[in-house]
Amino acid sequence: MNASRVCLGFVIASAIALASCAVGPQYKQPKPNIPEAWASGAQGVSAAGDKKSAVTWWGEFKDPTLESLIERATRSNLDVRQAMLRIDEARAQRGVAAAGFWPSVSLNASYQRQRLSESTQSGALITVAGSAFPNAALLANPFDQYQLGFDASWELDLFGRVRRSVEAADADSQASLEDAHDAVVSMMAEVARTYTELRGAQARLVITQEMLRIQRDLLDLTRQRRDVGMTTDLDVENAAALVASTESQVPQFEQLIAVDINQISKLLGLTPGALEGELQGVATIPPVPPEVPVGLPAELARRRPDIRRAEARLHAATARIGVATAALFPSLTLGASAGYQSQESSRLTDWASRYFAVGPKLELPVFNGERWATVRVENVRAQEATNDYARTVLQALHEVDNALVAYDREQHRRDSLQTAVTHGEGAVQLAEQRYRSGIASFIDVLDAQRSLQQSKLQLAESTTTISTNLIALYKSLGGGWEAAQ
Repeated sequence: MNASRVCLGFVIASAIALASCAVGPQYKQPKPNIPEAWASGAQGVSAAGDKKSAVTWWGEFKDPTLESLIERATRSNLDVRQAMLRIDEARAQRGVAAAGFWPSVSLNASYQRQRLSESTQSGALITVAGSAFPNAALLANPFDQYQLGFDASWELDLFGRVRRSVEAADADSQASLEDAHDAVVSMMAEVARTYTELRGAQARLVITQEMLRIQRDLLDLTRQRRDVGMTTDLDVENAAALVASTESQVPQFEQLIAVDINQISKLLGLTPGALEGELQGVATIPPVPPEVPVGLPAELARRRPDIRRAEARLHAATARIGVATAALFPSLTLGASAGYQSQESSRLTDWASRYFAVGPKLELPVFNGERWATVRVENVRAQEATNDYARTVLQALHEVDNALVAYDREQHRRDSLQTAVTHGEGAVQLAEQRYRSGIASFIDVLDAQRSLQQSKLQLAESTTTISTNLIALYKSLGGGWEAAQ
């Protein structure tokens, strides 16, 4: 008895000594290959500046309606809600992994009516003994069996299998959190982009309606000149054709406006048309700020949720190598069971009916091909996660650089279109004056009107594109989720 207790104490002491051992590689934060400066620059962009503007970048457009829409979408967007639920799921899975630290205890109560086969040694022996002692209830066959007790088991985490599982679950929770951050960034950018496109479509509709008014006045003037013999029906038909062509563009812009309003409603988790009263009408295209602080490339890895998510998945994959490796080492389980057993319910809780069993169980795996293969699988998965992290960083760098180029080039295009509009307005005035004076033909007026209308529409479109390109730049920088937390 003393020897068994000494042996049990030695086993437990050895387990405690090994408890600090966790097999498998230790996770090391990767060092991304990031340049010191951006490859491309842009007009109005600097590496320095107020970093807070990158966190609440939508406020830089100075549009209260846009700020309100993003704030409401952050609370009610269904994609963001789904991502938040996945965080809860990952944290619950972490609890499942951490449960391995604690013993498992269960209570049990049972009743059975049993009969042993007389064709077996034990059954035949009870039958013979029961015949010899007919008054002995314990020798009856069949007989009743009552039991009341509990079972407990506890596998000691000798080689860190549970600790590595919890480490992997923590990393999975972080990855789910970064998924939610990524969903927030994408949602904010989509709301801002759709809102900007809505204002751009409304601006182009106003330009078209204004040009239509001017062209109708020109049509009336042409008819008057025809009635007094100063021009021909050909000029009237050409003026009428220009009016009809411009009128045909109005439904297209109205359709774009309706679709954009519905898209914003969807992003806010609202039914179609819910925001029509708020967003209909005329408003300016959100202007870009005079300076955009983009920071340095090194800040990208700390801010972009997809890079942070890739790093968390790499951490989880590294920890799972330890989980698989620990399965190759011995495991020690402490078990205990106790309770009462009796063939008579009235004697179930008697002191003589008690039973118990307690002791350790040591498992020494000699060879298990599946476990060795699992270690190889987890090592390959960790290599895949490493490659995915590098690929994600590279993709992020290219997205930022492309966004910088697009933002810069569109500003130059906008400046050229602004010059074209200025010259086009002068050309229309000169053509109309020359036409009224009889020096120029009506074709010159129509050509000047068409050119001016095209330039104004392109200018409004370019102004919209500059703002949407800046939104794409902010999205590529990964800002916004900090403010939404």
